[in-house]
Amino acid sequence: MIGDTDNLRVLEDLNKLHINTPRDAEFASHLNRLLRRDENGEILAEARKFTRTGETRGIMVIDGAGGGKSTLISHALETHPALAKGADGMPKYISSLVPSPATFKSMTEELLDKSGYPEVSRRREAWGMWKIFRSRLESFGTTVLWIDEAHDLFCADRNLILRAVKTLMQGDGAVIVILSGTEMLAEIVRSDPQVQRRFSTLYLPPVSVQTDGEQFRGVIDAYCAKAGLVPPVESELVDRLFHASRYRFGRCVENIMNAIERALIDEDEQLDIDHFAQGWAMQEGCVLGANVFLAKEWWMIDLDRHEDEEQPTRRRKKKRV
Repeated sequence: MIGDTDNLRVLEDLNKLHINTPRDAEFASHLNRLLRRDENGEILAEARKFTRTGETRGIMVIDGAGGGKSTLISHALETHPALAKGADGMPKYISSLVPSPATFKSMTEELLDKSGYPEVSRRREAWGMWKIFRSRLESFGTTVLWIDEAHDLFCADRNLILRAVKTLMQGDGAVIVILSGTEMLAEIVRSDPQVQRRFSTLYLPPVSVQTDGEQFRGVIDAYCAKAGLVPPVESELVDRLFHASRYRFGRCVENIMNAIERALIDEDEQLDIDHFAQGWAMQEGCVLGANVFLAKEWWMIDLDRHEDEEQPTRRRKKKRV
């Protein structure tokens, strides 16, 4: 009998795993081209300058909610040979999630806090606070600044924030800026040509059975082995998993984890499609007939009919003969 503590330990261990995909290599190529190299070609923890005036460049990573972009970038920075740890033992990057409410001032306060700056007076003017943060990046020798869910940040103070981002990529101490968010972020940055030209863009595509199906079958088998479960045998499981996850990488992993959790709680020896159905129903709050893992014509279920978030850019079409 597996106790609750053992179940939690298994799930925590699974959460620490990273699934390597071509997305990792593609992001690494975007990042590494923005870093300087020494005479032997080794990557340095220094931002490469692209103009005579000392401008750096940045990266936009675009994907829908639950696409796994945050996990991708976090893993890349945490394991990067030049950025993960500097000579002082500290990372050469600063990362932050956009706070709520998402204003220029609240974002600046959050970034100052991430940089270890003492609490700043709320009466201080926002742009003055930004200058302090800019100077701290330079004094620490920070190479990369990553702002996650950046599309929320630009809902207010758009022009001011675009200007502020631009200042981080100019002059002495200029850094590489990584912005991650939904398609809304790309549209906002495109509205300012001076900012847009400073960013390369990485669109993370939706998963598909043709390109990712075999890997996710392997992921399910590997996760089951670590959880002490016999893997599922249902032939259409991955097809249903992708549709239930709106063809987004991160959601696929979450649904696998939820299913394994159900199997452990039920003390079953084998993971099966019913565990996926139970975990997904708890997450989605759907009625029985609308459960992708149980419905006969599951591919006909429109998961986004009542959602405000953007539709995935590609859908798998299921044919019956």
